[in-house]
Amino acid sequence: MKRKPANWPALCLAAALALAPAAAFARSSDRSQPMDAGANSSNCSISNDSGPCVLTGDVKITQGTLIINAAKADIKRAGGEPSFVTLTGSQATLKQELDDGSPFNGRANKIEYDIPKDTIVLTGNAYVDKNGDTIKSERIVYNSKTGQVESGGTGGRVNIRMLPKNKTAEPAKGGG
Repeated sequence: MKRKPANWPALCLAAALALAPAAAFARSSDRSQPMDAGANSSNCSISNDSGPCVLTGDVKITQGTLIINAAKADIKRAGGEPSFVTLTGSQATLKQELDDGSPFNGRANKIEYDIPKDTIVLTGNAYVDKNGDTIKSERIVYNSKTGQVESGGTGGRVNIRMLPKNKTAEPAKGGG
């Protein structure tokens, strides 16, 4: 039986880094914690388990160590459970502590998560950082079922930084 990711936003972005030899998992206990959301306004269906829920203005969502900030969160539900989430802002951010205690941070102008397909797309100045290993791109796509990561965009570049393991990276020494 295949295990589902512990927490979708941080796990998928941590996996997007896929730069470390071992996979990094989000704080596994976070998934069982209550999720709290706040915003300046909301428009959510409470009588329909499949109705949308839109939070706007200074959106903050927390669940355990996971913290998400966005200008807008558009949550589509099926049977009362989230099925597709779109976070937007300039920029939408998330941070979480991983099971090994290391920090994880990600940001993009738009973050879309298709829960049934286990696919996350970060677009617009996308950036992820797992303990110093980073990916910067106009677009980062992560499939959490396959572990496949695609980065790039129309005319854009992908920039990856991988720190040496078991030691701190030293700045390059300048020479003439």
